[in-house]
Amino acid sequence: MNITYLQEEIDKIVASSTKIDEKLQAICDFLEAEISYYDWVGFYFKNGDKEELKLAQFTGEPTEHTIIPFGKGICGQVAVSNENFVVQDVSEQDNYISCGWKVKSEIVIPIFVNGENIGQIDIDSHTANTFSAKDEELLMYICKKLSVIL
Repeated sequence: MNITYLQEEIDKIVASSTKIDEKLQAICDFLEAEISYYDWVGFYFKNGDKEELKLAQFTGEPTEHTIIPFGKGICGQVAVSNENFVVQDVSEQDNYISCGWKVKSEIVIPIFVNGENIGQIDIDSHTANTFSAKDEELLMYICKKLSVIL
């Protein structure tokens, strides 16, 4: 994984003159295309004043999980903990919401705006034990860049 190249391309997307929704979709599409083991890439955001997340832009197979209550699944846990969550083997998680039988690992990184957790980027992989510190670094970089424009 060439972090420098990926960060430069993300910078171009974030700096583009397109609307926020289009930037988020472009990030999903770019990551899924560039990183072979990123099989589903999406954003969830807090759904107004409700204690739940709502699916926004994504790339990959459609999911029935368009609304996720806080605390439920990996995404819901990140909404409560405000911490990164890397799951190398989803079968070992008791509080896991399956998005499909192919998903073997997942990484979720929160997005903060003015210190508030407003959403997250969620990556699913069909490969177990695939995420590294480089993935976490890249996704944290993306979330930090997005926090400035959201």
